[in-house]
This record gives sequence, C-alpha cells and structure tokens, in this order.
Amino acid sequence: MYTKQEIILKSHREGKSQRLISKELGISRKTVKKYITDFEARLQSGSPPQEAITEYLSNPPIYHREKRAKLKLTVDVQQAIDELLAANEEKRLQGLRKQLLKKCDIHSLLQEQGIDIGYTTVCNYIKEKQGKTAPKEAYIRQEYIPGAVCEFDWGEIKLYIDGKLTRFHLAVFTAAYSNYRFAEIYQRQDTLAFMESHVSFFEHLQGVYKEMVYDNMRVAVSKFIGPHEKEPTRALLELRGHYHFSHRFCNSYRGNEKGHVERSVEYIRRKSFAVKCHFTDVEEATAWLHTKIAALNNTRQKLTGKTANEL
Repeated sequence: MYTKQEIILKSHREGKSQRLISKELGISRKTVKKYITDFEARLQSGSPPQEAITEYLSNPPIYHREKRAKLKLTVDVQQAIDELLAANEEKRLQGLRKQLLKKCDIHSLLQEQGIDIGYTTVCNYIKEKQGKTAPKEAYIRQEYIPGAVCEFDWGEIKLYIDGKLTRFHLAVFTAAYSNYRFAEIYQRQDTLAFMESHVSFFEHLQGVYKEMVYDNMRVAVSKFIGPHEKEPTRALLELRGHYHFSHRFCNSYRGNEKGHVERSVEYIRRKSFAVKCHFTDVEEATAWLHTKIAALNNTRQKLTGKTANEL
C-alpha cells in the first residue's frame, strides 16, 4: 500500500521517470510500470484527476496469486538441504574433508528424491546459509586429439571397512580428450601399486595412449637433474619399454598442466564416496567404485553433449 502510494506520487506529482522511481524505492521497474499503468487507465476512465488519485491510493494493491509459480524452496526442502550440510560437517569433523558433497551433488540428491528445484536456488540457499562468497576464477581450455594424452595421479580416500576407518589411495587415470576415467584402490602409493594400476588400466582399455602425464610423484621421478629436468624411475622406464608410450612430467606446483586428472581425483572421490563410505571389505568398495565410474563415463558432458564412452 505504502509503496503503491509512493510510486504514483513520484510519477504523477513529481514527474519522475520509472527508472528513477525504481532506483529510489529499490523495487523492480516491472512493479513501477504496473502501478503507473493501472493508474493511467483509471484516469482515462473519465474520473477527475484528484478523485482518481484519492480513490486509487486508498485501495490496497491486488495480487494475482493464482498466476504465481509454486514456491519450490519450501521448509521441507530447506530441511533436506540442512541435513545434507550437517552430514558434510560430520564428515569434516571425522577428517573426511575430501569426500564432502558439493552444491551440485546436493542438487542431484534432491532431484533423486523427487524434489523439483533449480540448481541456482540450491546454491543461493547454501551460500546464504554459510555466509560465503566464492571467488571467481578464469580457465583456458586446452585442445587435444583422441588417444594422444592420458594423465595419472594419486588421491587419498578414507573409508569405513567393517566399521574401522581406514586410509586408502586412488590411482586415477583420465583421458585428456574425452575425460574417460578409470581408478583402482590401493593400500599404499608404492611402486607395486603404480605398476599394477597401469597394467590394469591398459588391460581395461585393450590399448595404450601415446603419452602419459605425471607430476613429481616419487614412484615416477627418480631424481631431479637441474631446475627442470627429471630422471624417471626404473618402474616408469619398464612400463614405457613394455607398452611403448612416451611420458611427460609437469612443472613443480603447476597442477593445471594436468588439470583433467586433478579434477578427476576430486570428482571420482566425491561422486563415489561422498554419499557412501561404509563397506564390509575392500572388494565391495572397489566394486562400488567401478560401478560409479562406469556411470560417470556414460554421462553426457555439457561441452560436447556426448559421453566419455562415445568420445
């Protein structure tokens, strides 16, 4: 009622524009235009200007609620989001900070529960709840050709095996062109696990990539020669000699040079073990991991519209 009066008085008596009124009152121009259009229609009906102003301003505004979209961020939806955030906090306290649900995961879980809500709405609610503003970053996408480059990296996970919290390591492979992913679970990041993971990956593919990319991991780099040169380990040389691929090492503190696998470690860990981290044994955890990765490789990507399997 008060806003309605302010709009008409500023427009009719002070002659201010809709843009200026909207700025001064802090309301949308659509609302300003609606009230002014209704008032002008009242004037055109033949009523004296002063009488029209008095009558129009004394009547409360009419809202057409039947045309409004149904509120999606209901109390029940907020409660569901809060429960997932609380589960995240519990995991953080348990030291499982690398297996927390992200906003996109929370949105996906809500959709799986049959809740129709937009991703932006979920993000805004969580941002308001946490009082955080995420900094924006810029990225330059590199171009690759099929079958040329594959990246390897380790990632740490913590799982409850038969009720006991245990630390494991993921050996993760990611194709630079298609984002095709593969991973295995190991007890340690040692030479045996390094070699076994490559054998398992190449057998799974029934093929080999031309170039494998690594960071400065101890199982791949034997020693540093000068500021940039690195000598590969015997294990890497044996793998190269047997499978006939070349290798490339990233520069120190330049994870973006193998950004696919850096993201894949986090992505696989989150998609596989943020929702479920209790298993009876390692075999069950491995089977669960392979099932989730198969689903990821069969999911259509936003940029290409194709799945990793298709690419």
